[in-house]
Amino acid sequence: MIDDIQAAIPLGFLLSFMIGPVFFVLLETSATKGFRAGVSLDVGVIIADIVFLLIAYFSSFQLLENLSNEPGLFVFGGMILLVYGIVLFVKKPKKKANVKASKGTYLGLLVKGFLLNFINIGVLAFWLGLIIVVGPSLENNPNRMLVFFSTVLLIYFGTDLLKIILAKQLKRYLTQERIVLIKKGLGIVLIICGIVLIIKGFLPKDKFDIKEKIEKIEKL
Repeated sequence: MIDDIQAAIPLGFLLSFMIGPVFFVLLETSATKGFRAGVSLDVGVIIADIVFLLIAYFSSFQLLENLSNEPGLFVFGGMILLVYGIVLFVKKPKKKANVKASKGTYLGLLVKGFLLNFINIGVLAFWLGLIIVVGPSLENNPNRMLVFFSTVLLIYFGTDLLKIILAKQLKRYLTQERIVLIKKGLGIVLIICGIVLIIKGFLPKDKFDIKEKIEKIEKL
């Protein structure tokens, strides 16, 4: 369980810096309306992620069951991550974020955060690809997957709290050039992960058994 938590921590941190409309609205809301408003918006975003995660998990349950016997299905998850990464890398940035914080109650901001995240179908595709990639390494165990993805979301939310606190400073340093570099960097990471998964899907299982390789090294 400790290993699952440790593996989830960097992923949660990385997800918090996926640059998109939600990222800018969160900074804008936090800088102009305060900490509580930013948290309210972010809670809505997290709820949307949880909904997408549940949809992705239950829709891919049978796929996860088959994945242990058919490693070639790794290609499916790898293709999702690869396409997502390519889109991030080649997508041209907009000159200005066209979403602004608007007035509203905390409940209204929560709903706004939920809808901003929920209307992005790419988020569902990302969670689906991630579940297919991570599931076999967690032995498709529901308890281990619960621990892993709960940790991802907790770290994601915790990092967002820091962004909310530092919203004004972050807005100042996020120049257009730096935003482009961050997006391209995240895109490259996803592309590499996708390619690795696709290669793993085409190779025989015994040729890509990392655990077995580690055990052999330890015996030396």
